Amino acid sequence: MLVAGDASRPASGQTLWFGESERGAAGVAWDWVCLPYGIVAIADPMALITNMQLVNTAGDVLAPMESVRQLNEIVHMLPWQGEVQRALTLRH
Repeated sequence: MLVAGDASRPASGQTLWFGESERGAAGVAWDWVCLPYGIVAIADPMALITNMQLVNTAGDVLAPMESVRQLNEIVHMLPWQGEVQRALTLRH
């Protein structure tokens, strides 16, 4: 989803990244906002949505705060900001 924005509010939207594995589909989604100078950022790093259950090396399910931290590391490795900036450019 993409909201182009105007003089009273910045561009914003939602991004979904997903992949397939032998265990099924996995995805993570988040809201983003366009800051000044065209910088695109996660709107709320604590509000990532996923269907994944993250575990540690011993196989124990991670606590919610640790899961959020790990998900943020994953999102920051994805090339999503360039894709959003490309979509914003196409809209103008």
